[in-house]
Amino acid sequence: MDRLQETIAKIKKLDSSLMKQVQARLDSLTKPRGSLGKLEELAKQIVSITANLNPRIEKKAIIVMTADHGVVEEGISAYPREVTPQMVYNFLNGGAAINVLARHIGAEVLIVDVGVAADFQEHQSLMLEKIDYGTKNMVKGPAMTDEQAVKSLEVGIEAAEKLIKKGYDIIATGDMGIGNTTASSAIAAVICRTDVEFVTGYGTGIDDRCLENKINVIKKAISVNKPDAADGIDVLSKVGGFEIGGIAGIILGCASGRTPVVIDGFISGAGALISAAISPDSANYMIASHCSAEKGHRIVLDRLGLKPLFYFDMRLGEGTGAAIGINIVEASVKILSEMATFSQAGISEKNE
Repeated sequence: MDRLQETIAKIKKLDSSLMKQVQARLDSLTKPRGSLGKLEELAKQIVSITANLNPRIEKKAIIVMTADHGVVEEGISAYPREVTPQMVYNFLNGGAAINVLARHIGAEVLIVDVGVAADFQEHQSLMLEKIDYGTKNMVKGPAMTDEQAVKSLEVGIEAAEKLIKKGYDIIATGDMGIGNTTASSAIAAVICRTDVEFVTGYGTGIDDRCLENKINVIKKAISVNKPDAADGIDVLSKVGGFEIGGIAGIILGCASGRTPVVIDGFISGAGALISAAISPDSANYMIASHCSAEKGHRIVLDRLGLKPLFYFDMRLGEGTGAAIGINIVEASVKILSEMATFSQAGISEKNE
């Protein structure tokens, strides 16, 4: 808990004066004012986050948090729990979608076992931080203890801090864990104070009958556990997942280290909700890469006050949307640093 509190204490509000300086720079570039839209807004956000008027995005990383969920006992997923460790091996072998997209943008992929129901050998791309072999079935009681919830947050903080100390300029969140859309929907329903039906989708591709069961399971879990929507740790411990806590920790660690964090889809959105509940200022350091096809994600982003960079109907997770998001952020920074000004290019400015 000490490490968590120390991290929270380091998270500061963004300096709005820096945005004004960046705006002046953007307005001097060889383009009509505001013509690059979201790219200009991103550039201002990156400067404010890093407190650097000339930021660079060179070292990039995607952290994929992995864990299992006891609630799979309730038949809420189209896939068995064994898929979680199988996919971890796929990540480590470089064969998953996130590996392809990471190579495409020149990013490293770090896998963190925070609660998979299987053991792994050491690997250079794997952090072994297992808290337990999956969460408990949240229909029957809390998914984890308060101590485990804090530990999952601290694992995420540690992962982010390690990369920041190694000089990484931007970090993205990813996930893997069969059953995690169920936990994420529960978190979203509680923190967004909305009906379970509005934030619960088909996940890995379940049918309508399974979706109805999934909704009922989430409702029962919330009724049994009565999580406090104002207490992020309480929500995480009662209806969350270890990897969701890890994602929240990544965000907190990035915010405390003044490093931009690109969040992926619905699962990362649930982690972002937990992070913002614990430290509201952490939301200022988040960049929403995309809006997932998972129906609850839009509600989550609205709650966080975030606008996604794109809509590609993606719902894979792993950090795939966030990888594309990093590429867009990098483009925004290059616009700021590499475009010529009207004066430099010898081009006349707009008539006043």
